Amino acid sequence: MKKIIPFAILVIVVLLALVYPGNTTAAKPATTYNGADIAWMLISTALVLLMTPGLAFFYGGMVRKKNVISTMLQSFVCMGLITIIWVVFGFSLAFGDDIGGGFLGNPKTFFMMQNTLGVAWLGGTIPVILFAMFQLKFAVITPALITGAFAERIRFNSYLIFISLFIVLIYIPLAHATWHPDGFFFKLGVLDFAGGTVVHMSAGWAALASALYLKKRTEESHTPARISYVILGTGLLWFGWFGFNAGSALASGELAATALATTTTASAAAAMSWVFFDILRGKKPSAMGACIGAVVGLVAVTPAAGFITVSSSLIVGIVSAVVSNLVVIWRSKTNIDDTLDVFPCHGVGGMMGMLLTGVFASKSVNAAGANGLFYGEFTLFGKHLIALVAVSAFAFIGSYILLKVTDLISPLRVSEEEEALGLDASQHDEEL
Repeated sequence: MKKIIPFAILVIVVLLALVYPGNTTAAKPATTYNGADIAWMLISTALVLLMTPGLAFFYGGMVRKKNVISTMLQSFVCMGLITIIWVVFGFSLAFGDDIGGGFLGNPKTFFMMQNTLGVAWLGGTIPVILFAMFQLKFAVITPALITGAFAERIRFNSYLIFISLFIVLIYIPLAHATWHPDGFFFKLGVLDFAGGTVVHMSAGWAALASALYLKKRTEESHTPARISYVILGTGLLWFGWFGFNAGSALASGELAATALATTTTASAAAAMSWVFFDILRGKKPSAMGACIGAVVGLVAVTPAAGFITVSSSLIVGIVSAVVSNLVVIWRSKTNIDDTLDVFPCHGVGGMMGMLLTGVFASKSVNAAGANGLFYGEFTLFGKHLIALVAVSAFAFIGSYILLKVTDLISPLRVSEEEEALGLDASQHDEEL
């Protein structure tokens, strides 16, 4: 019976597509459309999609050889599953007319991509359908980020259930609250340019919950399968992140250029800081360390990219790398088996980025933002402290509950025999 359920879901999707065919008449283009902005957002959307395969290589190279395929597939499959959820009702729940007190959109607004043609997003210069596809790529990569925490020990079928619940009950409320004009955090004045709160903090706290819930692997220490995969994945992530951050300007202009500049500068500073800090601790400089540092810098600058100066992004990268490195060291001394250190890198990196946005944000960079502590204003930093606590509690507790619910529906953890055999063989009957 269980084998029929996934196919039945696809049948339902087909029936919905027949009942709700979308915009069936030629739509009159909005007069505010701008060709340059549309071109940039099309490119940015493609860039962000590339990040998920990049993450697959980044994580895949870090695990044991017998788990490379399963780990990479956990990222790759998000491009399929999350896309279907987003198109059917996810985008509408995240960005439809507010009906949930600043945490939920109306599922009817854009159900099955209705009302997305011939209309500019919030009266801007790009079509709603383009904004929907751009935001989809953010939704795709967020659950993929979590996978590094429970790598090498989760059943694939159960994983699909968990990420479906996570995207609907954790990610979507945070996206609506943070980025919708009627969202709770948006109205509070919290600044998150490209997803430090929505993407990285939610994934980081879900990762910590997952590591605690699934407990330790039978054998923790291992030799990474392919360091070259990690380097390749880092390059793809860094490349795609320009769409992630600069694309969040939603226009081809100076703000996008600034976000691009702060993104690459913070990542460069973090990569070198991680390497230099390792040397200071008596370790040899490593490719793995440089790659992890670069990604931490990208994570940390994400909420700040369109609100801070390039010089401030250097500080964001350096400070975040050192703090995340220290948390990795702390985590290694505990019983928490966060396989690929998702919480220290994405969770802590996202939180550092959120706090440092409250420090270095400047209205001279983005008039729609606010001035932070560095410019003599405490208000923004105070709001970010409140949001940090609220989001952390919501993402961690909510994710832990969803893990428990998933486990009741379908056991999460593979057996000891399956873990010893490797997930590539036990879950997918494939080998590298």
